[in-house]
Amino acid sequence: MFNSDIVKNRILIIGANGMLGQRTVDFYKNKNQVELLTLSIEDLPVFKGADYISCDITDRDKIKKTVYDFCPDFIFNAAAYTNVDKSETDRETAWKTNVKAVEYLAEASRVIDAHMIHISSDYIFDGKAGPYNEKAVPNPLGYYGRTKLASENALKISGAIYTVLRTNVLYGIADSRPDFVRWVVQSLREGKEIRIVTDQINNPTFIDDLVQAVSKVIEFRKTGIYHVGGKEYLSRYEFTIMIADFFKLDKSLIKPIITKQLNQPARRPLRSGLVTLKAETQLGYKPCSIKEALAKMKRELNL
Repeated sequence: MFNSDIVKNRILIIGANGMLGQRTVDFYKNKNQVELLTLSIEDLPVFKGADYISCDITDRDKIKKTVYDFCPDFIFNAAAYTNVDKSETDRETAWKTNVKAVEYLAEASRVIDAHMIHISSDYIFDGKAGPYNEKAVPNPLGYYGRTKLASENALKISGAIYTVLRTNVLYGIADSRPDFVRWVVQSLREGKEIRIVTDQINNPTFIDDLVQAVSKVIEFRKTGIYHVGGKEYLSRYEFTIMIADFFKLDKSLIKPIITKQLNQPARRPLRSGLVTLKAETQLGYKPCSIKEALAKMKRELNL
């Protein structure tokens, strides 16, 4: 009788040096039933214990050769051009990274029947009627959101097996770069005033929860679109107050403002966020609370 337990999943993680990529590598690198290859544009990885290739995903020939050489069962694309404001002016780079690279990966995925898992964003919505479910009609406000929506559409017409995980306001643990939580903690500990918007409302996503969702997609081989976010739906200001409370920091340093006062080049969806019911019911997705996530960060990072 065929024993499925001996079959290993070959997983290629794109954008492995990013925060999400790092935590996904950490999750998979010591699993016996996984053959892992990691990839980012940098010469060297920021982690240890996993095979690594340096590759520019916007180079069609190189990325396709890399995929064909490894022949993965799953390709997890955690790479993206995520600078929302710079996307307005550096449009060529944003499009190449967020759309053309996805097209190349999808082409290669289709040829070898690999299952591609791709990260998208709540920025494909206009933020007028959030939180959004998977059937909500996209209407991006800025160029970054347009590229993320275009990447989804590229997958839909590619003929590849794919899953899109839309998410919002990522925070969590990574070795190489500080996230929003650590920025808040560091700023307040140094006695710096920080200005935080009261009119951007989301359900912030703990990176480890998003990794859990990726693992469930791979485990159950689910396809289609899923929304992945945190338990609590709150403003960025309320989120910051929760961080200050948890770490017993001076909340008087947190100054409430509205988004318009920041004079940012790109418009932001204000009342956004994502309904995660589909992921909870079909993937068994179970996000932790913000307090649980902060406790984990405190333990692992000695915050």
